[in-house]
Amino acid sequence: MPLYHDDDQTMLADTASQFMAEEGAIAKQLRHWRDRECKDGFGHALWKQMAEMGFTGILVPEADGGLGMGHVEAGIVLEEIGRNLTPSPFLTSSVIAASALGQASDDLRGRYLPGLIAGDSVFAVAIDEGAKHRPERIATRAEKSGNGFRLSGRKDFVVQGASADMIVVAARTSGAEDDADGVTLFAVPKDAAGLDHDAVRLVDSSMASHLTLDGVELDGDAVIGEVDGGREVLSRMIDAGRVGAAAEGVGVARGAMAMTVDYLKQRKQFGKLIGEFQALQHRAAHLYSEVEIARAVTIKAQQLLDAGAQNASLMASVAKAKVGKAASLAVKEGVQMHGGIGMTDEYDIGLYMKRDRALAEFLGDAHYHAGRVAELSGY
Repeated sequence: MPLYHDDDQTMLADTASQFMAEEGAIAKQLRHWRDRECKDGFGHALWKQMAEMGFTGILVPEADGGLGMGHVEAGIVLEEIGRNLTPSPFLTSSVIAASALGQASDDLRGRYLPGLIAGDSVFAVAIDEGAKHRPERIATRAEKSGNGFRLSGRKDFVVQGASADMIVVAARTSGAEDDADGVTLFAVPKDAAGLDHDAVRLVDSSMASHLTLDGVELDGDAVIGEVDGGREVLSRMIDAGRVGAAAEGVGVARGAMAMTVDYLKQRKQFGKLIGEFQALQHRAAHLYSEVEIARAVTIKAQQLLDAGAQNASLMASVAKAKVGKAASLAVKEGVQMHGGIGMTDEYDIGLYMKRDRALAEFLGDAHYHAGRVAELSGY
């Protein structure tokens, strides 16, 4: 498959690019909600507009009222979100949670997907239970209680958790905390008794929660997939999130690079544009190459996910690792080439560095995924 977009995907990219540049711009969204210390960290009006554009249901099957598109198309939207640093619940709701709900019962899909498609609902995912992404370890317990389950435990780094209408929670229904089997996914509504949020603002001004589940009672129909058989659904959901985060990271990298190149074309020093200095030209060319490679490997991972390929999970980690390195390079070079003003809040380049920092840790950093690639490759 070619590592570029076809005509229909290019049209979607043009639409998403114009929409995010106009409605999701940094001044209009990120700075606006940050400076007001918004408890959600994003604007619900923009989320509703994204629904009107059809973006929120991009991965939802047509039978459930969505567009029935794939991860390549979702990645197109995410890249523009990253390029404009647009705060939104698209990644957690329309990509990760939607991927999980795709494996849910008719009842659960009918209960939650219409709200997502309409832009009325926000979803979150609760997986990690520590400072680092380690989905292999699930200690939160779900014990049988009548016809349902009682959940107890703690989850960390639940992005938009306090704003979510529903949270997909990974809990253990059997076995030890590091067993592959015995994991079950649950759709936990926001008003569930025993659910408590310790909301924190992340470095990029987005919101996350340390989530405590203290005997949360759920009916049996809250289960997504099969009891004790949730690891496959969880892995599929996480891979969708990793590739989505990589796509957004590509957008962050391209946005920072574009801003930096534009600055090189304007800033003068010693009577010359600094972009004429060969050393900076070499660095800009190297950066461009790294970002394009990261974008290509991300598109490949998206295509493999859409095709249900056996090596899709491996390529998801390749993409997350490569984008993590490339985006980090883009924002660091951007701040340095801007000079002293790159360290000030007045210039947006520093905001790209903050977003990269939060996104790099989400669902595993470059070191985690480099190790995972080696392991899956037999090393």
